[in-house]
Amino acid sequence: MQSHAEKLSLLSQLIQFAKSDAPLNAEEYNFIVNIAEQLGVEKPELNSLLVKKVSIEIPKEESDRIVQFHRLVLLMNIDDTNKSKELEMIRNIGLKMGLSPIATDKVLETMHRYEDKIVPTEVLISIFQRHYN
Repeated sequence: MQSHAEKLSLLSQLIQFAKSDAPLNAEEYNFIVNIAEQLGVEKPELNSLLVKKVSIEIPKEESDRIVQFHRLVLLMNIDDTNKSKELEMIRNIGLKMGLSPIATDKVLETMHRYEDKIVPTEVLISIFQRHYN
């Protein structure tokens, strides 16, 4: 179970990533709102994260780090453009989270095989399992 502070950290990371290439657009914002709802964070509190930064904490559990990486990949693909800056940034985030660089690169390569670049959860999990065994 994640603490409230950890949930705010995850959302803040998504916001910072979305803003890295351009101002937050409506699709990205709606995606983050949906994640906030899943995490049980109210919209006013989420909106406060748009103006104040919360320190980013790396999730303790590996499964939580993989879920967050998946969220970042989904967010990156909302605008259907993968700029080299975004790809470099998401690789670095994966490394900072302690994820396998081979697995993260494989996910970023595999996403192009799916409609809207949405890697199915079971495929994502199998990629990480393969590179941790």
